[in-house]
Amino acid sequence: MNHSDAPAYGLWSLVIINSLVFIIFAFSFAKPQSSRDWRSFGAFSAFLIALFTEMYGFPLTIYLFSGWLSQRFPGVDFLSHDAGHLLEVMFGWRGNPHFGPFHIASNILIGLGFWLLASAWKVLYEAQRNHRLATTGAYARVRHPQYDGFVLIMFGFLLQWPTVVTLIMFPILVFMYVRLAKYEEKLAETEFGDAYRSYAAHTPGFFPKFGSGEQHAHH
Repeated sequence: MNHSDAPAYGLWSLVIINSLVFIIFAFSFAKPQSSRDWRSFGAFSAFLIALFTEMYGFPLTIYLFSGWLSQRFPGVDFLSHDAGHLLEVMFGWRGNPHFGPFHIASNILIGLGFWLLASAWKVLYEAQRNHRLATTGAYARVRHPQYDGFVLIMFGFLLQWPTVVTLIMFPILVFMYVRLAKYEEKLAETEFGDAYRSYAAHTPGFFPKFGSGEQHAHH
């Protein structure tokens, strides 16, 4: 792909379009309702806007590290779009970065994250409509599949296009999701009592255990 004739940055229309596409896509799956939902979704949206701003608007990370990058990787045009895929460059992938190992892993994680958001929402919606606990589907494996989905998407984007801002935001958002999850668990325990305690005893919070876990989750 030849980027010599076209500017790689300053493409603010692409910043807006990409941000809107991914935010609306995530919104259609996550469907925030409570103020807590909106907070977590808003933080996720801010992460995407920061990411696409550096991907197409202003490459802050590349400017900050331009001296080190040009010394370490001579001959690489860091103001070309392809060089913004920093992990591919740093690990010596010299082909099209869109077919590099980090980009492929990124696409898998982002796809998995969106699939998790969609499948978890379907289960949660049915459970809320029937005033019962969500324990099937993704909820049979982990107690907080939607937060897992958000984290997978963000981590996928970090592999594809790491930036200083998003690397700082990522652990803060993960911490925020963990706190929100704990708060939601207290509410669920208040509402469902022993049923929730039994579910929580057999179902991990964020990291699934594969094996016999599913049979315990369908009380």
